[in-house]
Amino acid sequence: MNWNIRPLDRSAVPAIQQRIDQKTKPPGALGQLEALAAQLALIQGKERLSLNRPVLLIFAADHGIAEEGVSIAPSAVTQQMVLNFLAGGAAANCFCRTLGVELQVIDAGMLAPIQPRPEGLIEQRVGNGTRNLAHEAAMTAEQARHCLLWGAERARAQIAKGADLLILGEMGIGNTSAASAMMAALLDLSPSDCVGRGTGISDSQFALKQALIEKALLRVTTLDPMRVLEELGGFEIGQMAGAMLAAGEAGRPVLVDGFIATMAALLAVRLAPALRDYLIFGHESGEQGHRRLLAALNAEPLLKLGMRLGEGSGAVLAVPLLKAAISVYNDMATFESAGVVV
Repeated sequence: MNWNIRPLDRSAVPAIQQRIDQKTKPPGALGQLEALAAQLALIQGKERLSLNRPVLLIFAADHGIAEEGVSIAPSAVTQQMVLNFLAGGAAANCFCRTLGVELQVIDAGMLAPIQPRPEGLIEQRVGNGTRNLAHEAAMTAEQARHCLLWGAERARAQIAKGADLLILGEMGIGNTSAASAMMAALLDLSPSDCVGRGTGISDSQFALKQALIEKALLRVTTLDPMRVLEELGGFEIGQMAGAMLAAGEAGRPVLVDGFIATMAALLAVRLAPALRDYLIFGHESGEQGHRRLLAALNAEPLLKLGMRLGEGSGAVLAVPLLKAAISVYNDMATFESAGVVV
């Protein structure tokens, strides 16, 4: 599976940096906002930057490993939260309404479809939840391929409607287990470096979670990203990765959320390294392995609020920072235009 992602033309960096340095401020005084403005300028390649239609896609799926009791909630909560998203009652809904972000919910493979299908829910079900990764491959090779293709299809549909920023969120009981296992496999780390407490599990659940992932890793001896997705992944993780790859092909920036979404980003970057240029990391979550995962992607997150909710919630909160960086790049006076002499 090939992804046609164009690496950014870094020959434009000196001109972009000169434009930023001529603003009425000491060099570097706006910190990460300056780097963010420069990245957006490279991606958009325009004289004036814009951010008119940010869209959050929340992919929901279930995980076979949840039957082991590695979460505080049963798998039924995945479907219940999807209904909450559709009713507008989740944190992600609140943040999207406040900040002008559109939201779409996708059933990527919950245990069962919601019947009758609610208005607004997109169905692209890869299966009725994954198999239990502690004992067998989470999905087939064909399912892993469909994850990427259908995630890409959903992103392209939004881009065709004018989306100029994609944010990827997720909902899936047990998905921190899948993400931790994938992280350990792809980065060749011990589960103790990757496994966190997810939704806030007890000490005994935490020990069980680590033991199950250690067991799963014994059968995974490959660094091939598609095989790792197949053996250890989740339908929502794969579809998020596919959406990111399609955004990169279209030259659109992606605002990455927390631990699960960053794992999807690592998977996508392993499949197409040029994608990294298009990724902006919204926040560092409170999940134990997230900082190490960010470091593996050489990522500096915009926010650190101790959040560990998922849903794309932390990334949505970073949208105003992107708008502020664009405003600086477009509208902040230069020393010459303001008549300021230094």
